[in-house]
Amino acid sequence: MANEAKKGLNTNSNTYTIIYSAIMVIIVAFLLAFVYQVLKDRQDANVALDKKKQILYSLNIRGLNDDEAAAKYKEVVISDDILDANSNVVPNENKDNESNGFKLGSADYKEGKLAVFTCKVDGEEKFVIPVYGMGLWGPISGYVALNGDCQTVFGAYFNHDSETAGLGAEIKDSQAWQEKFIGKKLFLEGSDDIALSVEKNVSNADSEVDAVTGATLTSNGVRDMLKEGLGKYVAFFKSHKK
Repeated sequence: MANEAKKGLNTNSNTYTIIYSAIMVIIVAFLLAFVYQVLKDRQDANVALDKKKQILYSLNIRGLNDDEAAAKYKEVVISDDILDANSNVVPNENKDNESNGFKLGSADYKEGKLAVFTCKVDGEEKFVIPVYGMGLWGPISGYVALNGDCQTVFGAYFNHDSETAGLGAEIKDSQAWQEKFIGKKLFLEGSDDIALSVEKNVSNADSEVDAVTGATLTSNGVRDMLKEGLGKYVAFFKSHKK
């Protein structure tokens, strides 16, 4: 009896290693899923707040803490509408300024779903238009705020996923560069083509902004993003021209 091998799980066997590893993977996956669910609401709230801040930046409203930014967004953004294929506002009962166009992203934009934010700043009507494109290393995006006649830029803010610090990243990090868009014309006289652009050699100071030094490809990405993105809204702009 003493010489009989003890029955039980052999911890040195391949079977034990496989079973142990599988159990650990399941436990870790469960814990990650649990943490994700617990933090999801907070993460979603942070993403929404960041988006509100970007819209406010395009309206030249900066330097606010989180609570101030949330309150200011609710104050100045009157509606977040979605446009149909004919640039008409899609009727929607939700009027809390973050239930319609606010929920749209780059994927919706590619599908032709266009968002427009109607705002009031110091009693004057402004429209904020989201735009999406590609930089040197990844996606770029932005918001362009237009005066009520949809002919001139009131303000702009640009963002990126990953651009070179000090170069392409300047589209996000440099407020001074973003402010160069203020007052630029969206169209040239007698044309329906988007004239607002970023150029290495500016030929028309009324509608063009100097490219970021040393970041030609990212600057070209912003240029293309403005031309294509704002170009989708031409019918909307024309309907508000005064």
